[in-house]
Amino acid sequence: MIQFTCPHCGSQTNVDDRFAGASGPCRTCGATVTIPGTPPASSGQPFAPVPPPPRSSKTPVLLIALGCAGFALLMVVPMLIALLLPAVQAAREAARRSQCNNNLKQIGLAMQMYADNYNSFPPAYIADENGRPMHSWRVLILPYLEQSSLYDRYNFDEPWDGPNNSQLASLMPAAYRCPSDPAASPTGTMTSYAAITGPGTLFDADIPSSFATIRDGTSLTLMVAETDGADIHWMEPRDLDMNQMTLQVNGGPTDISSSHPGGAVAVFADGHTTFLRDSITAEMLRALMTKNGGEPINGDF
Repeated sequence: MIQFTCPHCGSQTNVDDRFAGASGPCRTCGATVTIPGTPPASSGQPFAPVPPPPRSSKTPVLLIALGCAGFALLMVVPMLIALLLPAVQAAREAARRSQCNNNLKQIGLAMQMYADNYNSFPPAYIADENGRPMHSWRVLILPYLEQSSLYDRYNFDEPWDGPNNSQLASLMPAAYRCPSDPAASPTGTMTSYAAITGPGTLFDADIPSSFATIRDGTSLTLMVAETDGADIHWMEPRDLDMNQMTLQVNGGPTDISSSHPGGAVAVFADGHTTFLRDSITAEMLRALMTKNGGEPINGDF
């Protein structure tokens, strides 16, 4: 036997004498090596390298370990998603409610600016010569919502749904749309907000209300609130009638309602907004809707 050391990788091996002087690949590194010595006269056989060592028995263990880790990830990721999803949904709803609140603040400010200009809030609607509602307050306050060009295109000589005015239906201001309201899509025509109307309210038919008539105080008199499911066109002279309500927030399409969990947003005559919880009593709600009822307002609503 001939013992030699690979000059490339330093590994040592023993080779039969008959391969002396022969060349071939190192069994360890694969580089070409030449066996030292003089080959026997009868030998003409090429050098045959020793087969490489068998694959390590640790390989299957590694594959099993990787497989277990992958399975664990497949189990953990859905659990993490399930845990995080409610928090993500809550954050999105909080953002939508904040935008809704800002919309009503804009409407409240527009109402205040209108009142400063005309010494009264706009009426719920302007009637025709027969007393039928013809134009909504939502159209009257357009100039105070930075929508003067839209206001100028509106024709007060024809009804809200007349030939000219119907062409403006798709131009509903963004301030009239709550992002949580499924019926008020960006390209839709249904508003998310309606005035509280009826005898004794701030919007009694086509009769404007001045500040002097609000004896209960502007901070305790409801003006406009969310309405979810009432299907009111933004130019339509129709709103929420206090006498047709169940006086329960989120009670139905004839009530103050929204897609926000737990209540709805409303703006008062002084311009401040409040989230009316659906636990508010009917007595408290009616007291807030009237402008000079003299009812005691106690507690948090």
